Formats: sequence, C-alpha cells, structure tokens
Amino acid sequence: MAIKVKAIIGSTSSTSHNLKLVQYMKNRYADQLDITPVFINDLEMFSIDIENTPPANVRKFKDNIKDSDAVLFAVPEYNFSIPGALKNAIDWLSRGGDYTLQNKPGFIVGSSTGVFGSIRAQMHLREILSNPALAPTLLPGNEVYIGSVHEKLNEAGELIDRATIDFLDSVVENFIAFYDNTRNTVKA
Repeated sequence: MAIKVKAIIGSTSSTSHNLKLVQYMKNRYADQLDITPVFINDLEMFSIDIENTPPANVRKFKDNIKDSDAVLFAVPEYNFSIPGALKNAIDWLSRGGDYTLQNKPGFIVGSSTGVFGSIRAQMHLREILSNPALAPTLLPGNEVYIGSVHEKLNEAGELIDRATIDFLDSVVENFIAFYDNTRNTVKA
C-alpha cells in the first residue's frame, strides 16, 4: 500500500518548478507514494486574533495535512529564504494546539533556476521546522537541491536529467525505508 503523502507546494506561482517536480514525483513513484499537492495560495495571513477560530480555508489546509501518513515540502528560494506564503502556512500549522506536523515523517525537495537549487531556503525551513510546536520527523542526510531546474525539465514537466532522476530515486527509496523504520519505532 502506498504511503499517503501531502506535498506542501511552497510557491504560489502558476508556473512553479517545484509544483512540476511534485507532479513528476507523483507520477514516477505512484506505486510507493500517493502524493497529493497541497496549495497555500489562498490562506489568510496568520494572526493571533483568529488563531482559535481560523477561517475555513485554514481549517481545510490543516485537516488536509493532518490526513496524511507523511509530508513533503517542495520549497523554492526567494531572497535567500523561504517564500512568505510558505512561512504563513507553517505559522498556521504551528498554532491552535493540534500539533499537525509533530512527529509526522517528512522530507524536503527544492528546485530553482539558479545553481544552488534552494539550499538556503531549505536550511531556513529545517530551522523553522525544529520548533517543538511543529517538529516533523525529517529524513536526515538526503537533501534534494535541484539547481538549473529549467534545464532539467522537458515541456511536459518531466525530469530529463538522468543524474537528477537517479538521485531522486535513491532519496525516495531512503524515505520509504525511513518511514517504515519510523512507523515501526512508534509502534514498539
């Protein structure tokens, strides 16, 4: 049975390379991972004033993430960090007392048209996710930084760079083993 993964798309762009990457992963790994993209485009800005009575779209977002076996973050890099919309979504996930991400297995992928493939954004994201109110159990040592992604995707949004595909295959294989080990540890 495939692991039910909710993929938080960290970009609000209609032409997001990270969304294309997630769609590619959804198709390529369908027999192992049931990946569903989750969009953050219409989430109201977090405010402590509405923390305990969040808008319907925020409740739907949080329920969507809660209803998963694992979470995947697909993060672009904006100004050497994560996009503001992604930070807002994470703020919502950290509040309200329901600990939506806590101990949920997860991993991170990121791409950019620059050569570094969102490395700084992912470093910031890992720091943010270390907050005890978030604290997903992230796959260690398998950072996916896809630089010059526009040269590695074809017009159909499929990865065509063999080295990138092989690396992504190994990361997904490692995540599945990590997920199985995490689940077995929790049950023990």
